[in-house]
Amino acid sequence: MSSPDSATQTAADGRPAQGGLDTFFGLTENGTTVRTEIMAGIATFLAGMYIIVVNPTILSDAGIPFSAGLTATVIISFLGSLAMGLYARNPILIAPGMGMNALFTYTLVEGAGVPLEIALGCVFWSGVIFVILAVFNVRQIIVDAIPANMRYAITCGIGLFITFIGLKNAGFIVSDPATLVSMADLGPPVLTFLAGLALTGVFVARKMPGALVLGIIATTLLAIPLGRAWGEDTAVVWDGLVAGPDFSFMFQVDVIGALNYAFWPFIFVMLFTNFFDALSCFMGLSEAAGLKDKDGNPRNLKQSMSVDAFSSIIAAPLGTSAAQTFIESGAGVAQGGRTGLVAVTIALLFLPFLFLPFLFLSPLLELVPAIATSTVLVLVGLFMLAPVKKVEWERYDEAIPAFLAVILMPLTYSITMGIAYGFLSYVVIKVLTGRISDVKPAMLVVAALCVLMLATV
Repeated sequence: MSSPDSATQTAADGRPAQGGLDTFFGLTENGTTVRTEIMAGIATFLAGMYIIVVNPTILSDAGIPFSAGLTATVIISFLGSLAMGLYARNPILIAPGMGMNALFTYTLVEGAGVPLEIALGCVFWSGVIFVILAVFNVRQIIVDAIPANMRYAITCGIGLFITFIGLKNAGFIVSDPATLVSMADLGPPVLTFLAGLALTGVFVARKMPGALVLGIIATTLLAIPLGRAWGEDTAVVWDGLVAGPDFSFMFQVDVIGALNYAFWPFIFVMLFTNFFDALSCFMGLSEAAGLKDKDGNPRNLKQSMSVDAFSSIIAAPLGTSAAQTFIESGAGVAQGGRTGLVAVTIALLFLPFLFLPFLFLSPLLELVPAIATSTVLVLVGLFMLAPVKKVEWERYDEAIPAFLAVILMPLTYSITMGIAYGFLSYVVIKVLTGRISDVKPAMLVVAALCVLMLATV
């Protein structure tokens, strides 16, 4: 933190520092200004606001009403980002995570048939354990136990899984009795999806602010003629403009039922995914922006991880999958954002009754068809494939488990199965090739949990 008299100093651009805000957030100390931080917050919000539409859409596949999912998404994004700004004082967006929502909906609820309330209970308990790990600062033990190649592979596998979901939801990929899956006929819906994907890809390639949101809007507009000009199901259905927030699914969480040992593996997978997503995000952003402490570690890492963890706990009773750090926070960092004022700005942009009262526009957002949100899912999958270049593919004792983790997630339609077989194959290959010293004791515990999971699902 800056010294009490820092408010009398000048900011990096030569203008006077901004009084109490400078003292609290350390603006001068970090070479930034109120204007820079606010603009960085707007940039991050535009990069990540697609979650306002996409998360409720995915949750609706699990049985949570779109309007209730929307309400939960906005509230947890506001609370989590605000806590990140005021407590951890880092320029990071907190919102329901892509990957976590897919794990919740398509692996737990749809895939394993876990009751919705118990699935939310699993989210809750994974958050509780996350809090314990964060508060007692045992991240290094966990980091050392899971091989780096497996961490990279799991991120890539989730990316492929999300892309596959996007292609399926768009109707581009359909089931086929002969080949299991096949491409759909190039009718108006598929052509609309492809056009929207192309437009969104152009927006992303040109690095336009809010590219994914612009892509959703453009694809929705393109989909309006469906069912009107062509004899297809109507994709965009107008159902009014204004509606109050939907709290109908709040506190629909079965905390006790989720403690049944049959659900422990799911709690572990949620914990694992959220923990490493948060850690990798903090480390990546701290490296890019120089947000490090005197020891060279990510700044306020313990506080940031604690905020991420508590956000996951709160997400469950609100009625959504776990909240987590968003890598889209890099958009604000690239704009010069360096302090918690960025996150506070993001939080205020989520706050209803201010600039973007999404809680009261749920009917308008429900206009967005699956074709439009699918374009985002496909491209988010692309973004998550970035770590594939870090996997040591030439080391087969590392590459084979990593490959299994990547490929089995989309092919089994289960993030959990990809992780389980990836971990188990890692331990087996290391033991049988005489490299058991590479396997940390904690990894053996993880493998045992995977066996338990496979035996109970």
